Amino acid sequence: MKAIIYARYSCDNQREESIEGQLRECKVFAERKEFTLVGTYIDRAVSAKTDNRPEFQKMIKDSAKGLFDVIIVWKLDRFARNRYDSAHYKAILRKNGVKVISATEVISEGAEGIILESVLEGYAEYYSAELSEKVIRGMTENALKCQYNGSGVPVGYVIDSEKHYQLNVLTAPFVKDAFEMYANGKMIKDIVAYLNEKGVRSSQNKPMTKTSVTALLKNVKYRGQYKYRDIVIDDGVPRIVSDELFQLAQERLIKNQQSRSRFKAKVEYFLSAKLICGDCGSAMVGESGTSGAKVRYNYYKCVTAKKKAGCHRKSIRKDYIEEIVLHDVMEKMFTEDMVSDIAEKVIKLQEKENTAVPLLKKQLAEVEKGLDNLITAMQMGMLTKSTKKRLDELEEQKERLEADILKEEIQQDILTKGQVIAWLKSMKRLDLSVDDNKRRLVDTFVNSVYLYNDRVVISFNCRERASKIALSKEACSSCARLGEPK
Repeated sequence: MKAIIYARYSCDNQREESIEGQLRECKVFAERKEFTLVGTYIDRAVSAKTDNRPEFQKMIKDSAKGLFDVIIVWKLDRFARNRYDSAHYKAILRKNGVKVISATEVISEGAEGIILESVLEGYAEYYSAELSEKVIRGMTENALKCQYNGSGVPVGYVIDSEKHYQLNVLTAPFVKDAFEMYANGKMIKDIVAYLNEKGVRSSQNKPMTKTSVTALLKNVKYRGQYKYRDIVIDDGVPRIVSDELFQLAQERLIKNQQSRSRFKAKVEYFLSAKLICGDCGSAMVGESGTSGAKVRYNYYKCVTAKKKAGCHRKSIRKDYIEEIVLHDVMEKMFTEDMVSDIAEKVIKLQEKENTAVPLLKKQLAEVEKGLDNLITAMQMGMLTKSTKKRLDELEEQKERLEADILKEEIQQDILTKGQVIAWLKSMKRLDLSVDDNKRRLVDTFVNSVYLYNDRVVISFNCRERASKIALSKEACSSCARLGEPK
């Protein structure tokens, strides 16, 4: 796996040397985990209480480019000290296929913290969806009038003053040429070369690429169809190619995609970093193999056994062990008592983490006490220039503290117990035929899964007792027989 290191020191009590110490320990951790280091991002003299960190924001942006799979931090507070920021940015990274790992904290976060972060991510998705709905309403009105709705203008069109699509007489003929070339058997790369030779630019005003030409060939606007979500209006856009020509191009695209997809099927192993060999304590990682009947199977295999370094643990079928774990999560984590207990722990954690407001309120109480003492002294006739000056200072300090408290309370929108319970109940209703839902359940509730010859032991977040589940005798031995990777 490709990894980068994110290091940071704040300006209060740390120095440049702390960066070197962070980098050294992160590099040792990367070597131990056999990660390939591909870069570092460093913010100097910047606090993690804010997300306004140049290198941090660059790292988040770069995560979408597929440059790395893992972000290593010395401690998790290097990434963010605000759990709300942490949840937000980890959600972005997760969508980009990137994980954040601490080099020095064995259990990266407390059990309640994992639950809280999942709840916050869920609510962030809710607010994002709510905002999206408001945007969609406005764009739907444009769509019903066949008006331009933003983003790049497809090659071959221009937008008029009333936001309608019109033909670009200079580039539209080249669009038709591209469809004809593809329908007649030309390769995508040949079409790319042809369009670039003619000076045609993509909708982003860049040279044409295989990606932009493929998108062009799929765009239904070229057959005169305006489409936005569920709104489809034929002849809503000036036509460039005939229905027959467009269909020929689609048939070839589908055929080529099916041919490539046979070699690019991606299998996700949801128990990666959770499943541990009960014999040697090493992690069990995803593997695949093919049986004598040419049927492909997926497994988890002990890393030490894979390296033939002394462990003889056999592989176990991926679907078998994952089904056991998911079933146990659904059975153990969503009882009425468990849901209430988790919600209580999350609420207590929020109160514990929100240290700024209690501290500010304590300071405010001290200032108010000082004001009361000064007013009492003034009533007793002890009025001097210094007394009046001190009174003005305390009044100004009181106003500033009251403003800071209000600001903190607005920024830290505390979840209620009812909201947490509602979110947990929504998790219980997840469709487990969807891979994202399987991953979400495992990441949120499962701490570790130890595999032994005759049983599996599942430890949960927010639940002290582990589950011990007996395995069938053929659960592991069947792997070798059906095509275990050698």
